[in-house]
Amino acid sequence: MLIVSDAWRPQVNGVVRTLATVTDELRALGHHVEVVGPDRFRTIPCPTYPDIRLSILPKRRLARIIEQFAPDHLHIATEGPLGLAARAWAKRRRFAFTSSFHTRFPEYIHARTGIPVGIAYAFLRRFHNDASATLIATRSLQEDLAGRGFTRLVRWSRGVDLARFNPQPRRDWATEYNVARPIFLYVGRIAVEKNIDAFLELELPGSKIVVGGGPQLAALKARYPDVVFTGPFSEAELAAAYAGGDVFVFPSRTDTFGLVVLEALACGVPVAAYDVTGPKDILGDASGHVGAFGPDLRASALAALDADRGDCRAHAERFTWAACAGIFLSALVPLAAGTTSAKN
Repeated sequence: MLIVSDAWRPQVNGVVRTLATVTDELRALGHHVEVVGPDRFRTIPCPTYPDIRLSILPKRRLARIIEQFAPDHLHIATEGPLGLAARAWAKRRRFAFTSSFHTRFPEYIHARTGIPVGIAYAFLRRFHNDASATLIATRSLQEDLAGRGFTRLVRWSRGVDLARFNPQPRRDWATEYNVARPIFLYVGRIAVEKNIDAFLELELPGSKIVVGGGPQLAALKARYPDVVFTGPFSEAELAAAYAGGDVFVFPSRTDTFGLVVLEALACGVPVAAYDVTGPKDILGDASGHVGAFGPDLRASALAALDADRGDCRAHAERFTWAACAGIFLSALVPLAAGTTSAKN
């Protein structure tokens, strides 16, 4: 099978982590899987986000790669230049493919440019409705997209590496940075769509720590001098960094899932978030035991202090990458099958 994605290594984000882990799971099962990303093409920096590279005119080269690989199944993971080129290749040949909806680009674009979200959703609806199935992460996202006219939606939850993300060892943030507990922690990309200001503006006891890099890092450091900004951490450092927090605060209103939420829970850290797609689907009925979500982020952050760290770990153990890979595999369609309907 061939996966085409505009998000791929060396990028570090939830889309890349999902595709890389699922690919490893499928290969371990004996499947021949290849991922085609921007690393095989000439690229330019994405406007307003230079860390992301966009492929330049990939159509012909991508067609050669696909035809030389001769896949039985084609999955198009993103809606960028590579995704568009792969979709066009499949449509010209009347080949079937699957797609996945990872990112609320309409909201991201609106946050950066002010362009109405309806315009971008019309484009995305046209892109994905040609697929035999579009994989989406949560029930609430499925309901939202169905209401916008998206069809053949299949839920595709995520997993967490339970061996890597553990409650021990715990980084001692208070001693290392000479700050007071409790530690309210954010880990992730530092960008406007992550709504990090909503977290940093909260009046909370203890200290706030932000781990990660991104285009908004310098501006936030200047605006919030009392917050500890560590910059990006290596993968080896992340688990202890999570585990050292008392509450993981997830202020985003636009993520489609939030892998970092699962990673924090696996490290025994309760989560505070808004009542939005992603965290509310992950926490679900366990809210109160493993964290809190609602319209008031401050109230959720304070309530999360009372959550049980053992319950957080147990809740994360419900999410496995093996199950995620199994759903992905079952949704695939033969390349030459033509467009078919997919069951939810």
